[in-house]
Amino acid sequence: MLKGGYVGKILRVNLTNGNVMTEDINEKWAEMYIGGRGYGTRVMLEEVDAKVDPLSPDNKVIIATGPLGSTYAPSSGRVMVITKGALNGAIACSNSGGHFAPELKRAGYDMIIIEGKAPNPVYLWIYKGAVQIRDASKLIGENVKKTDAFLKKNTHPEAGTLEIGPAAEKLSLISNITFDGHRAAGRTGVGAVLASKNLKGIAVKGNLGIAVADNEAFAKAVYSARSFLSKDPFSGNGAAVLGTSMLVNIINGLGALPSFNASDAYFENADNISGERLAAENLVRNEGCDSCPIACGRVTEIRKGKYKGEHGVGPEYEPIWALGSMCGVDDLDSVVMASYLCDDYGLDSISAGATVACAMDLYEAGYIPKDDVSFELKFGSPDALVEAVRLMGEQNTPFGKLLAQGSYRLAEHYGHPEFSMSVKKQEFPAYDARAIKGIGLGYATSNRGACHVRGYTIPTEIFNRKVDRLAYEGKAELTKTMQDLTAALDSTGICLFTTFGLKAKDIAAMFEAATGFKCDADEFVKKGERIWNIEKIFNLKAGFNMFDDALPERLEKEPIKTGPSKGEVTDLSRMLPEYYKIRGWDENGIPKQDKLQELSIEDLI
Repeated sequence: MLKGGYVGKILRVNLTNGNVMTEDINEKWAEMYIGGRGYGTRVMLEEVDAKVDPLSPDNKVIIATGPLGSTYAPSSGRVMVITKGALNGAIACSNSGGHFAPELKRAGYDMIIIEGKAPNPVYLWIYKGAVQIRDASKLIGENVKKTDAFLKKNTHPEAGTLEIGPAAEKLSLISNITFDGHRAAGRTGVGAVLASKNLKGIAVKGNLGIAVADNEAFAKAVYSARSFLSKDPFSGNGAAVLGTSMLVNIINGLGALPSFNASDAYFENADNISGERLAAENLVRNEGCDSCPIACGRVTEIRKGKYKGEHGVGPEYEPIWALGSMCGVDDLDSVVMASYLCDDYGLDSISAGATVACAMDLYEAGYIPKDDVSFELKFGSPDALVEAVRLMGEQNTPFGKLLAQGSYRLAEHYGHPEFSMSVKKQEFPAYDARAIKGIGLGYATSNRGACHVRGYTIPTEIFNRKVDRLAYEGKAELTKTMQDLTAALDSTGICLFTTFGLKAKDIAAMFEAATGFKCDADEFVKKGERIWNIEKIFNLKAGFNMFDDALPERLEKEPIKTGPSKGEVTDLSRMLPEYYKIRGWDENGIPKQDKLQELSIEDLI
């Protein structure tokens, strides 16, 4: 019997026939896979054919919390969306903050499994365990903010909400799912999967308390964790003052900020789009997710120029980079406006910005005919940036529809897929793999396509003076460790940013005290390794292979042109074979039988 941390119930909603069922959490799975990302992936392996069309009714969407969610553990407001991703067909787990996750647990559920396809647009209203499937036809075409407002008005003003925007409704492969109107589960096209099921949103409200197995031990572990976080330069002060955008000048100062579609990694005018500039010119206040002492969120507004009066949340570091230096744009208000548009349409701002950058690169190279675009789509143009994002969100032109499918399909359409800065068709984020070697290995091996938050080596490679960011040695071990730790951490329901101040033993202590499952640091990371391997198994069954663990040609063949990392390229072959070996996989990147037996998952492949 589960002792604490979990509610112990799963809500299963079949949208095809309207059936709503409640099931018990599998205690063995909870101990093996923790919850959230891990448990959800195990459900996908059990119930979904890995070769299924991501946009077919046979795919499932799992909205999951972790056992630390809705407790007073720090930064424990995370929610995960697990499905087969629309962008690339890989296993998807998109993670978001806000207040939805704790409300779902307070309403009596650890996760929701969504199946089938509703005959007409609907939304779910979950209140204290009771579930209603309601008509959402009035919401079709509405943006994210208006949908969030509608859900709160028609359910409860303090409900946690989940919603999709117009981009998802039109099946953009880079559309996201938004929580509470502004927190996005952004990557791999999860919004399109939800839209394919005719589900516009979910509102949830509850009042249950969440018990923990050992109150005294939990209080001690949480107090210790919060103390560590308060003393860390990033989680204790930096993130609250400048948000994640504090990284713009730091990463650019190392020559590691991808610019002009990664044709360079140093942006001369980075200070114009920095966290310091955002705080001075656009910041209204900061905000945090549920139970979060870090409070890295930005509430902002535009105070001058053609977009004066526009307001919203963000942008964070990643969209500032994607819509800024990646596109060669140094006008902060235009970057902020483009970010607001991504939020309104429900677009993944990383993929959106990188796709615009790819389009600019193709246009300047002469591969996009001028007849295809009604304006000059050139690097550095603020107007071109904003207009391209509008086209992407509206999809009312052929070119806009192309943009909405992401950079790989755009570049492939024009005969030059090498212009897409992506792995497994997903655009890489705001750290140049030529200047930070370990993160490049992380991009190549990420189970959901290029991603930094699947194995965030940046704190170690950038802030640990004992580690050389340009060295290859030790990066395979570092990447594996961070991938395993992150898989476990995600599954508990707490935020990745806690790892700036916490170690595995600190998170394991909270997990053990909350759930009653015996778990030291080694066992905690082993659970993460198990989760990483079942994600890998899903992808192998879906048809992925070692040739998908690759980086864009530009990163391996075109040296960085300017800045502190000038002349650097990356050589994946110096890390990938060692990575496979350390993981206990064969030379083709397939888990060996003894590794599967060690992790007790030998029956899953």
